[in-house]
Amino acid sequence: MAVNLDKEAYYRRIKRLYSNWKKAEDEFGKVDAIVVSVGVDEEIVYAKSTAIQTWLFGYELTDTIMVFCDTKIIFLASKKKVDFLKQVAVTKGNENANGAAPITLLTREKNESNKANFDKMIEAIRGSKEGKTVGVFSKDKFPGEYMKSWNDTITAEGLEKVDISAVVAYTMAVKEDGELGLMKKAAAITSEVYSKFFKERVMEIVDADEKVRHSKLAESVEKAIEEKKYLGGADPSTVEMCYPPIIQSGGNYSLKFSVVSDKNHMHFGAITCAMGIRYKSYCSNLVRTLMVDPPQEMQDNYNFLLQVEEELLKELKHGVKICDAYSTVLEYVKKEKPDLVAKLTKNLGFAMGIEFREGSLVLNTKNQYKLKKGMVLSISLGFADLMNKDGKKDELKKYALFIGDTIQINEEEAATILTPVKKKIKNVGIFLKNDDEDDEEEEGDDAEELLGKGARSAALLADRTRNEMTAEEKRRAHQKELASNLNEEAKRRLTEQKGEQQIQKARKSNVSYKNMSQMPREKDIRDMKIFIDKKYETVVMPVFGIATPFHIATIKNISMSVEGDYTYLRINFYVPGSSLGRQEGNIFPNPDATFVKEITYRASNLKAPGDTSVPSTNLQNAFRIIKEVQKRYKTREAEEKEKEGIVKQDSLVINLNRSNPKLKDLYIRPNIAQKRMQGSLEAHTNGFRFTSVRGDKVDILYNNIKHAIFQPCDGEMIIVLHFHLKNAIMFGKRRHTDVQFYTEVGEITTDLGKHQHMHDRDDLYAEQMEREMRHKLKSAFKNFTDKVEALTKEELEFEVPFRDLGFQGAPYRSTCLLQPTSSSLVNVTEWPPFVVTLDEVELVHFERVQFHLKNFDVVIVYKDYNKKVTMINAVPVNSLDPIKEWFNSCDIKYTEGVQSLNWTKIMKTIVDDPEGFFEQGGWSFLDPESEGSGGEEDSESEMEDETFNPSADEEEEEEEDSDEDYSSETEDSDYSESLGSEEESGKDWDELEEEARKADRESHYEDEDTSNNNNINNKKRKVRSSAPPSKKKRRS
Repeated sequence: MAVNLDKEAYYRRIKRLYSNWKKAEDEFGKVDAIVVSVGVDEEIVYAKSTAIQTWLFGYELTDTIMVFCDTKIIFLASKKKVDFLKQVAVTKGNENANGAAPITLLTREKNESNKANFDKMIEAIRGSKEGKTVGVFSKDKFPGEYMKSWNDTITAEGLEKVDISAVVAYTMAVKEDGELGLMKKAAAITSEVYSKFFKERVMEIVDADEKVRHSKLAESVEKAIEEKKYLGGADPSTVEMCYPPIIQSGGNYSLKFSVVSDKNHMHFGAITCAMGIRYKSYCSNLVRTLMVDPPQEMQDNYNFLLQVEEELLKELKHGVKICDAYSTVLEYVKKEKPDLVAKLTKNLGFAMGIEFREGSLVLNTKNQYKLKKGMVLSISLGFADLMNKDGKKDELKKYALFIGDTIQINEEEAATILTPVKKKIKNVGIFLKNDDEDDEEEEGDDAEELLGKGARSAALLADRTRNEMTAEEKRRAHQKELASNLNEEAKRRLTEQKGEQQIQKARKSNVSYKNMSQMPREKDIRDMKIFIDKKYETVVMPVFGIATPFHIATIKNISMSVEGDYTYLRINFYVPGSSLGRQEGNIFPNPDATFVKEITYRASNLKAPGDTSVPSTNLQNAFRIIKEVQKRYKTREAEEKEKEGIVKQDSLVINLNRSNPKLKDLYIRPNIAQKRMQGSLEAHTNGFRFTSVRGDKVDILYNNIKHAIFQPCDGEMIIVLHFHLKNAIMFGKRRHTDVQFYTEVGEITTDLGKHQHMHDRDDLYAEQMEREMRHKLKSAFKNFTDKVEALTKEELEFEVPFRDLGFQGAPYRSTCLLQPTSSSLVNVTEWPPFVVTLDEVELVHFERVQFHLKNFDVVIVYKDYNKKVTMINAVPVNSLDPIKEWFNSCDIKYTEGVQSLNWTKIMKTIVDDPEGFFEQGGWSFLDPESEGSGGEEDSESEMEDETFNPSADEEEEEEEDSDEDYSSETEDSDYSESLGSEEESGKDWDELEEEARKADRESHYEDEDTSNNNNINNKKRKVRSSAPPSKKKRRS
């Protein structure tokens, strides 16, 4: 057979149809037989007759008559179709056929009247039950002689016709798993076409101020489904539009699916778009409203519409009457915004499947049918004829809001959205202008009315040219505004924080024994020997003949040495003035007390007569045990310090539903154990749980995630989900604020030893497999993030880095690609990760910005001045302009300078005396173009001279990090005059020495040859050992 028929699906569905018929509910109880006749009509897209054929057989069968009787089924069709239907007519060997009515196949005669066949079917109808009434689809009327003669035969026999469209629709409305899969795929394609084509195209039109007709835009959407890149891998031949896309704007709105896009130009206000795509005969639908510069009232109405949709989704559950769900939503609108009740659409959607709109299952106030699990609906709700008070033109005065989704009915939970296209105001709002530009536009509109179109075109052209020329000036003007706001905002913030100064933590007072009864009564103590009490972590030492306890925390270090016949044990203690190590504070409970700095004990190595052991044995044992106890104490302290400040998280609420979003075979960074382990990441009710193959669990709650970043594998060797947390979590005995889950998408290492050929079949196959793997992984991760966003109702949103805006830099030891997201600057592919939240940034300063340097540094200063500044080194100078443009668009103040500053001292100065800092001009000292540059420049240079005193270690590190930069700086700035133009060309010292020798030989100055070389060598040594040139030298 060329065309296969899904027999199992046919038997399941025919049994369901007969089962509902035998229940005799509604119209089913009135009919003795069911007649479905399908003719040929190219204009009919949706009909119940063709839908039931597609549902049963998977194909439409034209010129076919089906008669369903009580005990048998008769099909009258052409020879080819009869051959196709034999697959289900011959029931031998088909176990699932049990219970299904047997089929009789009649072959249609083309040249005859088919009277004999018609008589056989009428006879079967007469023999079915009472044989008086037939169920038909009264709306389906197919043209042609064949259909006319069959309808005349039924009429002549006096059979009563009953419309059974509604009951058959209700039977077909509950979808099987296979059907749901097709509808989900259709919904996914619709979402892709909307997001990747339509929305992007509208953005282009608005951005370029194009004039495009609604009808032309709708046609371009229809053409887009012919391109595979928008179809998510589906075959274009299986995809078609459910209806021509409906695009409306400019005050003319009709919130129905029966209208067509008009020929008016798209107006930049509220733009409604409705589109539905059909995949393998199953429909989907999506409605969105894009808003260009929406006023606040429009935004409020739109947000309310989203809330109304949420209420509707909560109501749509298994067993709920359609009219009840509609009434609940109507009551909600009456309660919250009664003035919008009249504006609400008259129905809120309809059931959908093979037919786009099921007329008998419309969500309105009259429908008594109950919803069932597995039904798929297209919900669409909107407010029409809303008035915009701020609208100046007629097109802006009236607007409508319209949203809709394809949803699936569940048992107890709210309905599931199958078209997860984001619809919050930030996702559908296009914000273009500020108030100043609005004023300019109004003036432009007046000019248009006065001068006409030609003058406006010239004015626009001049305006555009002027804007292109003054992009840098615009940026500076914006930065000037930011600078004035920056100091005021910072001063206000510091004033509010005053009094909330962090109290420096006092060193923990460790008491060995709270009373004398806890003192051990050991023989060693009575014998005046050193004794270590492991229980209380105390060393009991004899001091002037008295056993004195010292807690292990008071001991700084301990050393033992043997000199001649004696062993010496030296114990050093922590005292005021001694360093306590990093970040340990230097405060003692009573610093005025008398402290013991060190104690040294001596014992003989010679065994005296009568002694059981050598006296020095006690010191050796004490040295060993003190070391052990000290190590154990420090480990415990370190663990406590890690746990310090950890915010207790809520418990993870496990969702036992098997359909939870889940990703398998992921690695976690940082590692839970020493070796990396695979595991699975699953989204639950209020957070994620990562379970390793060993059984380790790591829980991350949604409300603790500051940034969720999805890094696709484009141009990378791994694909990553990264979570930057608000509060650190503990696992692997350490605290972590960054956790990521990743999988490798290609070979990280390449074997260079094997012979490779560009046309090697194995290599080409491997490359193709890697490409497919990348695509598959990307789709799986994207699907996971979409499901999680839908599960959390978009409270958790995954940010995707903008690779096009990325730039190279070294925030840590190595250079990596830093990429902006909508709210942060990140690099998550290298470890450790780099994440900077833009909302926390006070300002950005670019250091070492000079023409002759190839790169510069970026310093990020935070609003919390106690937080250490972040430095990104070695950023290529060609990235400077794009970085400035990006920071400017994010409303972040930036400054630049030629010198590196000592930021530790600068921040300490600000924190110690914030009022004095802002009285002297605040951050304006960084701005080279600040007003009164004469006086301020002196104070700036004084401050820099005072603060920038690099130590020898810093100098060495900088020299190692960027030898090339420093050599170019020193050569160009200090020695260009003395060595002439040859130095500027970038030649090395050996070449210069050789050229000097040649010049001396030609001039017969051989006596001076040696002295010249010595001079050059001296200069060479001088350059390499000198510190970086000061700011004044660079400017000279």
